[in-house]
Amino acid sequence: MRRLSVLVALGLVLSTPAFAQFANDTVKIGVLTDEAGPYADSAGPGSIVAAEMAVADFGGTVKGHKVEIVHGDTANKPDVAASVARRWFDTEGVSAVVDLPVTPVAFAVQDIAIQKKKTVMITAAATTDFTTKRCNVVSTHWADDNHALAGGTAKAILANGGGKDWYFIAVDIAFGAALQKDATDVIEAAGGKVVGSAKHPVGNNDFASLLLQAQSSKASTIGLASVGGDLVNEIKQAHEFGLGKPPGPALVGFLIYINDIHALGLDIAQGLNVASSFYWDSNDASRKFAQRFFEKRKAMPSRNQAQIYAAVTHYLKAIDAAGTDDATAVGKKMRELPAEYFGKTVAVRADGRVMTDLTLFQVKALADSKKPWDYYAPLRPIPSAEAYLPASPTCTP
Repeated sequence: MRRLSVLVALGLVLSTPAFAQFANDTVKIGVLTDEAGPYADSAGPGSIVAAEMAVADFGGTVKGHKVEIVHGDTANKPDVAASVARRWFDTEGVSAVVDLPVTPVAFAVQDIAIQKKKTVMITAAATTDFTTKRCNVVSTHWADDNHALAGGTAKAILANGGGKDWYFIAVDIAFGAALQKDATDVIEAAGGKVVGSAKHPVGNNDFASLLLQAQSSKASTIGLASVGGDLVNEIKQAHEFGLGKPPGPALVGFLIYINDIHALGLDIAQGLNVASSFYWDSNDASRKFAQRFFEKRKAMPSRNQAQIYAAVTHYLKAIDAAGTDDATAVGKKMRELPAEYFGKTVAVRADGRVMTDLTLFQVKALADSKKPWDYYAPLRPIPSAEAYLPASPTCTP
């Protein structure tokens, strides 16, 4: 009888899921962000608030374990971000990292997360490489990627009757080239053409000569494949040349946040074409979240900040379903479970791509804005199947 009891007990142990355990008493999620630099408005303190809201809304615990948000500043340097992530994983019991503005920063942290078998949720950096060349089970990509922002936007503009001929001004880094290429592929496939392009270095202050070249090209559309402060300065100076307003060429900003529009003001930003998977005034769910966020930050959430809320919520649901914070088990659950995205249910593909729909918006004229932060008018939907690259058949994490 005693032997039978031992065998039954052993059977129960062996039948327990292989990952039914937690690395620490507290589940720690690290928001690794730009806390004081050029991305501090679209990320930074607002990213921390969004993550904390997700934890509070989930109840503050998962499977009896307290959930804690910690945060660190990347200084927009890969080595700094890598050092923080390694310390978090090795000595401070952090189970997951979220946010990660700037592609090289995200690459560095993704590499460490893969090595340490920790979860990483990329909500800011936008290259498709995260789900193609770097496909793996521990990371998910929530940010609208460069193919969606450039190719999806160009396709929507063409379908809306515009964008037959383009001129590009691109930042002279790999990401700027990727934005231009993705848009160009779509434009040429649809029978449009690119009549010219120009590049500028990071941190450029004077765009006058580039904008004059774009204007003299007679292109109907000017694609701005720049980011951050460069893009804001570019739009300001384009306004001085009368670009972006009829009868001049249309301006398309591929990677711009609502915080940038707020800083520019509608008198300058009006008429700009912008694509995004999140806008605070899209539906009841987005408005409810945004108003709560606004009470804490006195600003509406950026797309990145909203995606952090959605990502952290989905991560906690996956932990709850998996019964562990083991990154491999959680990564599989994140792909199995549908994710909630502000009133919509979206899938997470095997490659980690979160399949959100986008919308092509146009920035309103000042006279059309009826309330604070009422900046975007929808022009055309961009379904996720059109926005993102097809999943690679070789990516089966």
